[in-house]
Amino acid sequence: METVLRSASRQVVIGPAQPFCVIGERINPTGRKLFQEQLRAGDLSRVEIDVAQQVAGGAMVLDVNMGAPLADEVELMVRAVKLVQSLTDLPLCIDSSVVEALEAGLGAYEGKALVNSVTAEDDRLGAILPLVKRHQAAVICLPNDEEEIPEEPERRLELARKIVKVATDEYGIAREDILIDPLAMPVGADTSLVRRTLETIGLIARDLGVNMTLGASNVSFGMPERAAIGSAFLPMAMQAGLTSAIMDARSPELVRAVKAADLLLDHDPWGANWIAAHRAREAGKAS
Repeated sequence: METVLRSASRQVVIGPAQPFCVIGERINPTGRKLFQEQLRAGDLSRVEIDVAQQVAGGAMVLDVNMGAPLADEVELMVRAVKLVQSLTDLPLCIDSSVVEALEAGLGAYEGKALVNSVTAEDDRLGAILPLVKRHQAAVICLPNDEEEIPEEPERRLELARKIVKVATDEYGIAREDILIDPLAMPVGADTSLVRRTLETIGLIARDLGVNMTLGASNVSFGMPERAAIGSAFLPMAMQAGLTSAIMDARSPELVRAVKAADLLLDHDPWGANWIAAHRAREAGKAS
């Protein structure tokens, strides 16, 4: 099953036989006090730097989140989407917990976007899935509801089934346009949590066959040597069935880990991408 995202001039395909899709996480004010201050002042100059760094690092899709406290998120989302699309032809992931910001971002976007995100709560499904259908977008879905963030993989699968059924049967959203987030939790809080995420990925891959994504940084949150943890986790998740991740595309260690896993999992025929990337790095050193 393949999920197709598009900008005005470029197409990216996410799927189990495709190279792993790196979704750049950086255009997000969470944990960035200076960026939050800039956004409250209407200053998007930092976005230009974030775009350039992530494109250079190998991002294939860019996540755009304007959720700074006390900022006009709706206006900022429209401006940011237009700005980012003027700087790169990568497809975008429109990221907000505010329905009006999602709608504004989708309205400003040229192409087929990814929406981040919707949960299994009935009111959220009813608010966000019509937007996804109207704008012919794809959507990231989290298997938690108003009662719980489930610990057990089987319960996460049950909620994922609910989301897929509602999205396809009630709103006519194509199955291939649904990405499930298996809920990556921090290993520093409980070392069994990552194993449960990996089990969830395997269950969803076997039972639903849809594409998946997650916030890779969540796994290493609060731990030292975060890039090393992420570089170990992502290939394990890819082997289990993960097909994309929202991650730090500026990190050579993380990006090389997924590219090496692509090679070893036969998602990079004849190693063409791996060899090309190596030659590009060598040429950069020489110049």
